[in-house]
Amino acid sequence: MGDYLKNKVAVVTGSGRGIGRAHAIALAAEGAKVVVNDPGVERDGSGGMQTPADNVVAIIRENGGEATADYHSVANFTDAESLVGTAVDTYGRLDILVNNAGVSRDGLFHQITEEDFEMVVGVHLKGTFNTCRQAVPGMMKQGYGRIINTASSQWRNPEGRAAYAAAKGAIVSLTWDLAFELRNYGITVNAVAPMAQTRAFENYTHPQMLADAGLTAKKAGDELTGDRPSGEHVSPIVVYLASDLSSDVTGLIFRSGSGKVGLYTHPSEVRTINKDWRVKGKWTVEELSKLIPASLLLDGHKAPFIP
Repeated sequence: MGDYLKNKVAVVTGSGRGIGRAHAIALAAEGAKVVVNDPGVERDGSGGMQTPADNVVAIIRENGGEATADYHSVANFTDAESLVGTAVDTYGRLDILVNNAGVSRDGLFHQITEEDFEMVVGVHLKGTFNTCRQAVPGMMKQGYGRIINTASSQWRNPEGRAAYAAAKGAIVSLTWDLAFELRNYGITVNAVAPMAQTRAFENYTHPQMLADAGLTAKKAGDELTGDRPSGEHVSPIVVYLASDLSSDVTGLIFRSGSGKVGLYTHPSEVRTINKDWRVKGKWTVEELSKLIPASLLLDGHKAPFIP
């Protein structure tokens, strides 16, 4: 067992299965005391059971680590308070928060329902807000904290999952804001966009759904294959970001999995046109119709993620 996280206390949401499971086991292997949070729901958020969280706790303990199970739903603000309370009541503090919990509702935008949208955004985005909001005051008080949120390539490369892409994009923005606000409290906030084989790819019908709609997805070459390793290949960067090795790393969005670790750039303006509005007033539609194609859209008018 390593000691990069010795005496640290971590909460990992959605850690009963998949990538979160790998994170919880990896953090524990480096000495962290881990709260394994998972309500045991199905991919779509239905059902619930304690077995997934209990199984991970058993694995950690069998390997000499410390862990306790928690079954609260991060989508509920009060439940998130109880989750943070589990860490504090059991181990005395909370040092590391890994927001990994998520659900999936398949369907193109015109096919999903209001309930689908609320479920996906509620778990991914509001769940991340809920746990951060409950954890941050204690971290500020102790002058220390590590928050690692889970983003997705869908943030910068949407491909027919409107609710999921919206939630993940918002998590990226939330990550940047928290990093800005908390930088003077010894708290780092980063996000990881994982690439791993999970149960989300079981009975995977999304590519056919896109094809039926006459749509193709533009993916990076190393993301086209379904031959992906499991979440264990994502977890090393989570351990790194949770440790004191990364005390000066904050506000960054990483890509990790399948042997790759990448860093996303922050969005920035790439071209501008300007006029002195004090003298010449606002732009006219006629001016824009001439100048935008001739200047801002020199490389073509398609969004970069549209093939």
